[in-house]
Amino acid sequence: MRIDHIAIWTTNLEGLRNFYIHYFDASSNEIYYNHSKEFRSYFISFDGDCRLEIMEMPNIPQTKNNPLKQFVGLVHFAIKAGSKVEVNRLTEVLKKDGFKIVGEPRTTGDGNYESVILDPDGNRVEILA
Repeated sequence: MRIDHIAIWTTNLEGLRNFYIHYFDASSNEIYYNHSKEFRSYFISFDGDCRLEIMEMPNIPQTKNNPLKQFVGLVHFAIKAGSKVEVNRLTEVLKKDGFKIVGEPRTTGDGNYESVILDPDGNRVEILA
């Protein structure tokens, strides 16, 4: 078995789609729109099998979780950049472009090299070597 996709609600569907396409070399399908529910979504694809589904629909409440703190439930997902150099480069680009870096590039206790950023909606994204 494998994870097929992870889904995220957003209030800025096009902005979040463009973020992942621009910074993470992702691709996207055409928009899906269910008129009766006013539901819109995209599947964002990276190099691997797992995809990110970003979804927008009126009246979905904002999260009460503080993205700078840990909480019970899904807290982050990781995107593999491929090298320490790429982790450093991408983290620096995101920082210069005004995105919040919540974990500077480092080697973790379990031997991973990573940084942690917040996407435009405040979702934690680990960038792995």
